[in-house]
Amino acid sequence: MWRKIRILLDMIKFEHTIFALPFAFTGAFLAAKGVPSAEKCLLILGAMVGARTAAMTFNRIVDLPFDAANPRTKERPLVTGAVKKTEAWCFFLISLGIFFACAAALNPLTFKLSPIAMVIVLAYSYTKRFTWLCHVFLGLAIGLAPLAGWIAVKPSFDTVPLVLSLAVLFWVAGFDILYACLDEEFDRKIGLKSIPAKFGKRKAFLFSAVFHAIAFGLFVLVGFLAHLSWIYFAGLLITLGLFIAQRVVISPDDLSRLNLSFFTFNGAISMVLFIAVVLDLLF
Repeated sequence: MWRKIRILLDMIKFEHTIFALPFAFTGAFLAAKGVPSAEKCLLILGAMVGARTAAMTFNRIVDLPFDAANPRTKERPLVTGAVKKTEAWCFFLISLGIFFACAAALNPLTFKLSPIAMVIVLAYSYTKRFTWLCHVFLGLAIGLAPLAGWIAVKPSFDTVPLVLSLAVLFWVAGFDILYACLDEEFDRKIGLKSIPAKFGKRKAFLFSAVFHAIAFGLFVLVGFLAHLSWIYFAGLLITLGLFIAQRVVISPDDLSRLNLSFFTFNGAISMVLFIAVVLDLLF
């Protein structure tokens, strides 16, 4: 049983939850102007893990024909048979149930908005079939995290979480463009849409750089809108260094260290900004 659970978690790359989860808590901490209650934190954690697990499992199911044909993904558990399709669907439904249960327990607004949020995160799986702006749609799906965290604590809309969500949108779209460079030739051959497949790696890197510049500008704007102090802006300096570092380790001609750029640096960005906000609010 535990072996099967490990395989299921590997199938959805559970460790990549680190991209969205810190931003959900960033939104929650900003709404609370400090530390939310333990109950709120646990429910936000459950909702985020449930939503991402459902979304990634659904993605693996609907993309199974493409994963089987792609040399880069042909060893994924659903392709090899290590996970059966019925098992994946059960995993999806359980995760979906956890998400909706946690959303309902948070407050009435989170529950009312939860179906809309789930439609958005599930719809992403189909976007590569018809638009090269699929990266932006992924950014939208993950970018809901800060706004969701805010509403979980303070059931209302505000400029601060909306700007933070927009920043996350451009940040995610920027690094997803780089990751899609690994499949440029395959996507073009099979008819899937992406910025690298349409414009090539060099222009894709330019798109990514522009998106990340916009994201960083929006992160700066969040600091001013939320009246954060030098602690947050010190965190932004570290974030800027991480943005630059991932550009140093990869290039259109050398993607060999893309996993380092994709996971390590971007995971660090989400954690650094979260920690900076927490320290700023506490001190």
